Amino acid sequence: MSPVLTDDRSAWHLPHPGALRRWAPLAGVLALAALTGLLTGQVAPLGPVSSVGALVVMATGAGLGLVGGRVVRSAWVVVPLAVVHVAAIEIARSDVLLPTVHDVRIDSIWGLLALVLGRGVHALLLVLPMILGARVGAGRPRRRAGAVGTAVVGALTLGLAVVVALPAGTPPVRDADGEIVPGSVATLDTVWLGGDPHSVLVRAADPDAPVLLYLSGGPGQSDLALARVLSEPWVDDVVFATFDQRGNGTSYAALLPTEEATLDRAVADVIDLTLHLRARFDEDKVILMGESWGTILGVLAVERRPDLFHAYLGSGQMVDVTETDRRIYRDLVDYADRTGDRAVADLTERIGEPPYADLPWANADVMLAYEYLYGPYTPSEGYLARGEASGLDAFGVRGVEYTFLDKVDVLRGLMDTFAVMYPQIQGLDLRQEVPRLEVPVFVLDGAAELDGRRDLALEWYAALDAPQKRLVTFQDAAHAVAFEQAGAVDRLLVEEVLPLVGER
Repeated sequence: MSPVLTDDRSAWHLPHPGALRRWAPLAGVLALAALTGLLTGQVAPLGPVSSVGALVVMATGAGLGLVGGRVVRSAWVVVPLAVVHVAAIEIARSDVLLPTVHDVRIDSIWGLLALVLGRGVHALLLVLPMILGARVGAGRPRRRAGAVGTAVVGALTLGLAVVVALPAGTPPVRDADGEIVPGSVATLDTVWLGGDPHSVLVRAADPDAPVLLYLSGGPGQSDLALARVLSEPWVDDVVFATFDQRGNGTSYAALLPTEEATLDRAVADVIDLTLHLRARFDEDKVILMGESWGTILGVLAVERRPDLFHAYLGSGQMVDVTETDRRIYRDLVDYADRTGDRAVADLTERIGEPPYADLPWANADVMLAYEYLYGPYTPSEGYLARGEASGLDAFGVRGVEYTFLDKVDVLRGLMDTFAVMYPQIQGLDLRQEVPRLEVPVFVLDGAAELDGRRDLALEWYAALDAPQKRLVTFQDAAHAVAFEQAGAVDRLLVEEVLPLVGER
């Protein structure tokens, strides 16, 4: 039956014009929130990854809140604004399959940490200014408490903006008396590698000394602050340089697009940076040192371009990651059987045998269990003293080399870059693929290293063909040999490595 035309609007169930006038402005504001969310998700799918990006997010939140508050005349407009804006971001970046962007895991401490880093920080930067904007837009509050609340939110927003905007840097090089060394170099620069910006730390008492390029572990680990502290004994004798690799810390944004974050590109970045350092310091070649994952990059870079390097030093040398994971897993199973440790047994049963599918969460849990496999050893006094005096945490997040967003990206990069890069080195075996290097090789061997890593390193070293090679074993060192015995490594540099610079 057809409806009868009448002036009675209820026959058609049409909204009253007054209702339309009330809801249309809110709909418009929510549409604006959705549009800005979609744009944010497309342009910055990782969320804010720099101070500028964070300030843009804060300005966006304040602007949306101001418009919403003025249109609706209520600060409570923040609730639908934030929900719509965030939902639009998630829709726009749904194809970015990174742990801190895509996954929502609340079944472990790592999942909760990823949630805070990937979404919580972004929400804070967005919502706090949005609340301020909405309160201002809604007009003068009727009660004094409302004015006080607005002032408090304003102070918090301003304080957050100041923290976000604080710049990074690196302390000057000082002598034993704490005085700045005249003519020394201490810079934190941006160098473009493979079309993306990367932070490069350079420190030297004498800028004319030979250059040593250090490659941090990982994949995903930023060592700008930690390396600055722990490499202190070397700075008098070499130009110490290191950088945040693609996807690490200050270079976190370079992780996208992930299809370009490959092992080949990581090696190419090392070579590109070496070329930059050669030109900057007028050197034909540099000394290359790798730590853990950095040893894989180092070996492959030296194999590809031996003409760029005086020598290669491997600390915590990795050879076959897949086989190492298997051996360490078996050692943990044996440990659980031998000691009756139910927690370790539950861990090995839950994650299953390598290669681990649940990246990076399974690896994080396994690494925490490494402590059960290490034998007793005591790193050098200098290492312990420098670490304690630095005030740094285990990840170096407190370092002045990082802005507020960089500190977040140090941890995000460790999770996300690991998940992208680690599968790419499964099946890589330096024993088969790199049996020869055309530069002098020094393997820094920690006697307390885990058998699953050390045995393979010794096997690769024994078969390696090189013009000169040296195995240097330290009883009181494990995986991070170069730093745990930095003083002894400095003597090795002065007595055996630096003379090669004059020969070649």
